[in-house]
Amino acid sequence: MLVSILILIIGLALVVFGSDYLVDGASDIARRSGLSEFVIGLTIVGIGTSTPEMVVSFFSAFRAQADMAVGNVVGSNIFNTFLILGITALILPLDISSRTAKRDLPINIIVSLVLIALSLDFTIWGQEKDCLGRVDGVIMLLLFAAYMYLSFKEGKIDSEQQAVTGTGRYKSVWIPIAMVAGGLVALVFGGRLFVDSATDIAHRLGWSDKFIAITILAAGTSLPELATCVVAAIKKKGQLALGNIIGSNISNILLILGGSALIHPLALDKITAFDFTAMLLGALFLLVSYFTFTKKKLDRVEGVCLLLMEAAYMYSLIKNL
Repeated sequence: MLVSILILIIGLALVVFGSDYLVDGASDIARRSGLSEFVIGLTIVGIGTSTPEMVVSFFSAFRAQADMAVGNVVGSNIFNTFLILGITALILPLDISSRTAKRDLPINIIVSLVLIALSLDFTIWGQEKDCLGRVDGVIMLLLFAAYMYLSFKEGKIDSEQQAVTGTGRYKSVWIPIAMVAGGLVALVFGGRLFVDSATDIAHRLGWSDKFIAITILAAGTSLPELATCVVAAIKKKGQLALGNIIGSNISNILLILGGSALIHPLALDKITAFDFTAMLLGALFLLVSYFTFTKKKLDRVEGVCLLLMEAAYMYSLIKNL
């Protein structure tokens, strides 16, 4: 048991440090291409901080552990929205631009609905069982490609900003490229250690794959998002923090679950409509926050509301354990 816990910590450390180097390297490359701060958060940083979830879910899919793969993503999105944005908003109320409210927040909701519609085949459509199949995976990956194309197409900043933002942190472009490559190696190796040890611990304690995926795995793989958002809030880069979470949530669903379903069809067992509803509630709350309390902001009152919803959700999980 102690050996499994030690391996879990080592795997998590590799995942976190690997994602940190990956994000730094990818952000440097992005700035050289002249993208806005929000779009960097939405795409490069959002995808980069989602790579721990990607590694964990992909390895789980290879092992046909559907509840682990899906629970990791659903739990991460709930953790990202309720806990991370709740903490971030307490540190720094986050401005929500009209463009974000009109496009990115509704897309976040739509993507959550797409996942629910595609995965709850039995619950909603009365089919044989709840399952994410390979066709569903292809649909989600195509939607992800379309969203990335749209984001990059509309994300170029004007020439004056580009002169400032377009200079990378490092003199040579090969340094951030090496950081990206090294980060990916650490993520893959650490993710494998993390999944294997977490599964072993769960089985020893008699916990279900769903419970450990939606709590321990989700919280662990969301540490890069937490660190990124807290640092961004402290540095008063609220747009980077908000873009990071929105981009991460969309990437988690379309890219990670789409890829996982393509690797192996994911038959849902313990992941329920209640879990999906909690995830959807978080996406809806972000859009509603644009119109409530301090308008066009995710303010501290709404941050407290998010934290209370996270506490309520965790209580319901533990109660039904």
